[in-house]
Amino acid sequence: MLIGELAARTGTSERLLRYYERVGLLRPEREPNGYRAYDETAVETVERIRALLAAGLPTRVIRQVLPCTTAETAVAPCPGVLNALREQLDALDRRSAEIAAARSLLSRTIAATEASLGDSDERPVTTAS
Repeated sequence: MLIGELAARTGTSERLLRYYERVGLLRPEREPNGYRAYDETAVETVERIRALLAAGLPTRVIRQVLPCTTAETAVAPCPGVLNALREQLDALDRRSAEIAAARSLLSRTIAATEASLGDSDERPVTTAS
């Protein structure tokens, strides 16, 4: 199948499919005219890529994990994969903690600002930038 059909069948843009090829996630054959030709397994591969992206994995980790995934996006034991997944989970935990701290600071700032306004109905005027 050509790239347009793969895009239609997976709901993924042709641009993204070309990107997946560029980063080594998809490996289509090339026809004599230069067109990309995908086999039927490409549909399942793109679906697994999309699921792994939705799980928060960057493409560099997906490149390592993808050969070890099954149709159900389960991961079979492959060297280094479990460590890569644990590292990604740690990174997500760190980001989550950073976001929680930023949210807390913003919430306290809003509360302090509102308290300084007292009982006044006036609110500071904000402008869109």
